[in-house]
Amino acid sequence: EIFGYKSERWRKVLCLVGYIFSLGFLKLLFYWRPELDVSCHCVPCNLAGADTVLLRTTGELKDYIKKLVIQVNLHRTTKSGCPVISDENSIIYKSIMEPEGKVRYIKVQKIRYVWIHSESKFIKIGALEEDLSCSDIHSKYGFGLTKEEQKVRQQICGLNTITVKIIPVWKLLSKEVFNLFYVFQAYSLSIWMATAYLEYSLAILLMTIISISATVYNLRKQSVKLNKMSTSYNSILVSLLHKNGELEEVQSQSLVPGDVIVLGGNKLYLPCDAILISGSCTVNEAMLTGESVPVTKTPLPNVNNSTPWMVHSGDDYKKHVLYCGTEVVQTKRNSQDLVKAVVLQTGFNTAKGDLLRAILYNKPMNVKLHREAVRFLLVIMAFSVFGVIYTAAVHKKNGASVHDIVLMSFLMITAALNVTLPSSITISLLYGQIRLKKLGIFCISPQRINLAGQLNLICFDKTGTLTEDILDLYGVLPCEKSCFQDMILFTSSNTLCWSPLLQAMASCHSLIRLDGQLQGDPMDLKMFDGTEWELEDYTTQIKEDGPLNSCTMVKPGPSAAKAPVEGILILHQFPFASSLQRMSVITRVIGESNMALFMKGAPEMVVRFCKPETVPNSFCKELDYYTVQGFRVIGLAYRSLQEKGLPKFSDIDREVVEIDLTFLGLLVLENRLKPETNSALQELIEANIRVVMVTGDNLQTAVTVGKKSGMIPSNTSIIILEACEPEKDIPASVTWKSFTESQTNGNYSEAKSQINTGEGWINIPTTLGNFHFAMTGKSYEVLSQYFSNLLPKILLNGTIFARMTPKQKSSLVDELQKLDYFVGMCGDGANDCGALKIAHTGISLSELEASVASPFTSKIPNIECVPLLMKEGRNTLVTSFSVFKFLTTLQLIGMICILFLFWLAPYRPPGQLISPPLLLSIFMHLTFALIVQAIAFCLLQQQPWFDENDVFSACLPLNYSTGNVTVRHRAYAENYYTTTMFPIIGFHLITIEIVFAKGRPFRQPLYTNYILSIIIIIQVAAYVFLLFADIGALYSAMELVCTPYYWRVNILIMVLVLFMVSYIAEMWFIENRKLWLWIKRRFNYKSKSQYRQLQRKLQKDPEWPPQNRTDYAAPITEKESEQTIVTAM
Repeated sequence: EIFGYKSERWRKVLCLVGYIFSLGFLKLLFYWRPELDVSCHCVPCNLAGADTVLLRTTGELKDYIKKLVIQVNLHRTTKSGCPVISDENSIIYKSIMEPEGKVRYIKVQKIRYVWIHSESKFIKIGALEEDLSCSDIHSKYGFGLTKEEQKVRQQICGLNTITVKIIPVWKLLSKEVFNLFYVFQAYSLSIWMATAYLEYSLAILLMTIISISATVYNLRKQSVKLNKMSTSYNSILVSLLHKNGELEEVQSQSLVPGDVIVLGGNKLYLPCDAILISGSCTVNEAMLTGESVPVTKTPLPNVNNSTPWMVHSGDDYKKHVLYCGTEVVQTKRNSQDLVKAVVLQTGFNTAKGDLLRAILYNKPMNVKLHREAVRFLLVIMAFSVFGVIYTAAVHKKNGASVHDIVLMSFLMITAALNVTLPSSITISLLYGQIRLKKLGIFCISPQRINLAGQLNLICFDKTGTLTEDILDLYGVLPCEKSCFQDMILFTSSNTLCWSPLLQAMASCHSLIRLDGQLQGDPMDLKMFDGTEWELEDYTTQIKEDGPLNSCTMVKPGPSAAKAPVEGILILHQFPFASSLQRMSVITRVIGESNMALFMKGAPEMVVRFCKPETVPNSFCKELDYYTVQGFRVIGLAYRSLQEKGLPKFSDIDREVVEIDLTFLGLLVLENRLKPETNSALQELIEANIRVVMVTGDNLQTAVTVGKKSGMIPSNTSIIILEACEPEKDIPASVTWKSFTESQTNGNYSEAKSQINTGEGWINIPTTLGNFHFAMTGKSYEVLSQYFSNLLPKILLNGTIFARMTPKQKSSLVDELQKLDYFVGMCGDGANDCGALKIAHTGISLSELEASVASPFTSKIPNIECVPLLMKEGRNTLVTSFSVFKFLTTLQLIGMICILFLFWLAPYRPPGQLISPPLLLSIFMHLTFALIVQAIAFCLLQQQPWFDENDVFSACLPLNYSTGNVTVRHRAYAENYYTTTMFPIIGFHLITIEIVFAKGRPFRQPLYTNYILSIIIIIQVAAYVFLLFADIGALYSAMELVCTPYYWRVNILIMVLVLFMVSYIAEMWFIENRKLWLWIKRRFNYKSKSQYRQLQRKLQKDPEWPPQNRTDYAAPITEKESEQTIVTAM
């Protein structure tokens, strides 16, 4: 949300005066609350006349951000002259057609938004318009821009740089110091020093300096790392094509959307996002996907229609886009044209910029915890107000001066918050980060470590995460005359004979030869290696009298079976896309005129393009036979093409040629589980952590891997969901099928036919947890769109999500988070980047740049890192709560002591402040403190030697000198009350140190922490020594007085009883999980998490899960806002 404001000079002057009279506090308040800053400096106005805007986030926190409106003066030409901007429909043209000739923009999270007067709103700039059609891009921008237009675009869009500046240390330091907690800490230290509480103040100051230094060091280190990432692509020399046909070598910083760059033969890191309009490129997109696999890019077809180019290309549009930060490793001309690309996006609008912005501007994760913390702070502030009133009243009654009353009231305000809280939490997270680093897990966001301890659901990618990266070629199942032949196993002695199947395996891939080595997708490499053929670059004429074109040639190798050809030319490639689940190539045998198209991809996708009569009747049976065993299966098909009538390859639409194919057979590859997968998953499942598989692989393969890995227990059932989009008069539907597998007699075909025909359905128990849902990405998409009220119920037991695109993976994580799950995502970086970013805890197994946005990166190349991270997260989380409890109890115990002692004289408090606790534990220990201190207070007054006015009455021999009878002067704070309370408070603090040092199950026992154990022993020894030592000089220095020996023994007995009661109460009551579970059952307490509420609701539903039926989405009427379900039995 955006609001317009106009600044006024007299308001600025008043605010400046306010800064002076408030000693800068008003400026600090404006820093914390930008909305107050804008309200005091400006008056509301419409956006058209605003020089300042206030942005409000739409999330739960409703944060405000102040932004200044920047003006750019341009020389604007009129339509009657020569217009600077040729495209009158572009945003840039609209922006310069302002009434005053000034371009106004704001910059939000590194992105510029320019004001469009005709539309009365700010619109994102720095990219070509999304409504441009394919023909628009070729005709309007395919020949480059004039130098004048380029200059104007650069002024509005800014330089093409992705620079994350290294934040100066002073700025990082000031940002930390001006944090509300640290400002309050400065106030507390000032008050303590004013009351001569010097030693403790210096100790807290030293701890704070260490904490701030550690935080600033980490932030500075991350800033330097991001700077190195960003600046590497800011100064690249590129060939720029001007509209007059002139080629010029320019720095990449000067590029603007609409420019045309020419790609040569040398390797190049792209400095912007660009649309390929001629030629083809092979790029390495490891920066984006995490996979160092060459990807082929093809030119955008010059199709004459008005459909936006992205809509026309569908999910396959990425095959035409060269992304910033990716490496162009090879270029090929399709004709005499240069390899050209139109600049699509520049700066932080690019894919590289999005990656960096995801790191710089993370969304808040645990909003609920933040909200509860704010509420608790308000309660603590209420206690502080009570303390101030109480202090003022007592001091007034005791006849204290106004100065003392004010000073002690200020002192009581410091009891509202614990000044050591930020430092303590920072240090605990820092130690957690260090321990993770020793385990090979690197963290760029230490705050996420605590979130890792709250995870209750983990999503796993399959290939490269649960299973090995490398696929092994198992065999091929040929198809001839619509019938499958015997499986051909790939052994050292087996070679494939010349056939269309061999041609498909030899040519249908995206492999390239780079620096003498074959590079490409691992599966393509394995498939090509199985043919024993060779690959090399080749130059040929595609058409007679046509220009020479570079292409790839494959030919039989020395070990290959004899073939009646010299080789096969790969003339054109339709690249693989996750959303399309297929790729194809156009080839020609050397010496022949006719061409052929070969396709490979997901079998169920490939057969859709085949002539039905060429697909065997046993296709589903054979496919399921191999996928259910965990094999990865690829379908192969082909068709002949006539050269006559075939358009230029750059203009060919793949849907035109990918029809009427002949099915060739199935390629079977083996994808083994990693050795560590089963044990790691078992550990998570035993800890009641839900595990989910999210993969781009085949559904049957994913289900089998899920069963083999233990993700799906053998005694549970699987329900396959198949959702279909609406067609004509048939609404969207979802069908529930039972996945069955006969393991006793191996009669798999019978079981599968039962699924396909709807016969012999299994009665699945309705107890939640005894069944698992499995579905494809397409079904998930339909459920999200047409069955949104049903989707949450399915997600409660959804375990296998196959054929998922990167966008669908991110959507799934988001939907699970909406159910109040704490979701972790573990992947190898390939297509998982979005999900890794959005999850509460993203764990990447790849160290490539694509995974840098993931909070955690593991050097451990398997999922063993997940339990390790969760254990450390739980350890750190328990430590944080222990710190909360300890600091809160510590301060409140001191406050109780102060309130007792205030009846006599002002006394320097221990200085500990209050922090968010586990309320019951804190209340219990405070009650113990109150009881013990009250008993000591009352018993002291009943002692025969007690005299408020004579502190030397208990031990007269110690209070007189041997040489004279002059009584030593009484110190200001010396009395029996302080002498009695001092050891009681000290021993009680040691008690809660021990009690709150929680060990198992999430941390090691206290005695294994040698440093803390030694410190506790020294503390106990010191207090015992002070209690029983009769050293007058020491007592005098510490403002203590002598008491009878039996009274000291009584104090020791009281603190021992207090220790035993506190320890037993904490261990047997507070930490007694069985007791709390019984209490929850006794009082019928239910979790308020969305997924728990939904589980309870479904447990009472006898119709859940649906069996042997198809559900249809009812059409949405104007009065209906939600879908309803109509059941067809």
